[in-house]
Amino acid sequence: MHFLTFVLQAAPAAGAQAQQQSGGWTMWLMLIAIFAIMWLFMIRPQRKQQKEMEQFRNSLKKGDKVVTAGGIYGTIAEVNEHTVLLRVDGDVKLRIDKASLQRDPSAPAAAENTKADQEKK
Repeated sequence: MHFLTFVLQAAPAAGAQAQQQSGGWTMWLMLIAIFAIMWLFMIRPQRKQQKEMEQFRNSLKKGDKVVTAGGIYGTIAEVNEHTVLLRVDGDVKLRIDKASLQRDPSAPAAAENTKADQEKK
């Protein structure tokens, strides 16, 4: 009778130990899944946006219209390696770092015109 009691008591302990080991693997799988989801929805789109901004800043040329991070609209008068001379109004010119240039103000208007043309068809 003692042997049977011992075996019956040992069986749940072995089952709990096996359950603990499989729980460790599921924890790692969940961590990997969370990282993959974060990469897909946060890191990857941000990198894509950074590449687009870098490409925009590298493709700047004299005569392009831009908006700075401070909200100043102007036309590029001169492009250097790290700076841009921005003509704001008449003879007013500002030397600005390329990193502070945000976008081309005509780009959103062009996108809206394209959408409007597609809706008309």
